[in-house]
Amino acid sequence: MAKKTILIVDDDVYIGDMVEELLTKNGYDVMRAFSGTEASMLIKDRSPDLILLDLMLPGINGEDLLPALRHLPVIVVSAKAAIADKVNLLTSGAVDYITKPFDTQELLARISVHLRERSDKNSALSYADLTVDQNDYSATVCGKPAKLTKTEYAILYTLIKAGGKVVSKDNMMASIEDLTPDCEESSLRTHIGNLRNKLRAISGKDHIEAVWGIGYKLKS
Repeated sequence: MAKKTILIVDDDVYIGDMVEELLTKNGYDVMRAFSGTEASMLIKDRSPDLILLDLMLPGINGEDLLPALRHLPVIVVSAKAAIADKVNLLTSGAVDYITKPFDTQELLARISVHLRERSDKNSALSYADLTVDQNDYSATVCGKPAKLTKTEYAILYTLIKAGGKVVSKDNMMASIEDLTPDCEESSLRTHIGNLRNKLRAISGKDHIEAVWGIGYKLKS
């Protein structure tokens, strides 16, 4: 089984080093970011399996970064202990909240629980000969892997989830916003065109149909 990757987002070098050593000893791969801005850049290239997120960060702070991480399990690790803070962050998308200072065994236990919950979800979603996996954001066409950008994956996921029904441009933008917050409506047509070309290159046929004046759907 492949190692799970955890991203530590914390500008406190001492705490980050301690947590990295703990996670490495327990079989995890570790990514590090020392600011919200750096974390935002990192996850564009590689999605971790779980994020440990501090709140008091340089650049983009933890509260502002959290909405862009809704597609990933995030455990907030912060010195803020007020109940109101915890409630606000949990309703904003965090799966858990641990107050600093914390017990390392409790941290490991909570990480294990949330990774297991993610793995237990039915991750595969298919329509015709297209499949996407929600755990690792991969896609296959006729059983062959397709190398997609995050935006292309989000578009394909939305179309597969629609099950052949038409998805309007507005609904498409709303659906992909969490995974690709930088995508704009003006570039949506280009992304869909690139996705269509990649799928056609693998299967030899068109999978996406434009419905004039409305949006897009998958061909059966």
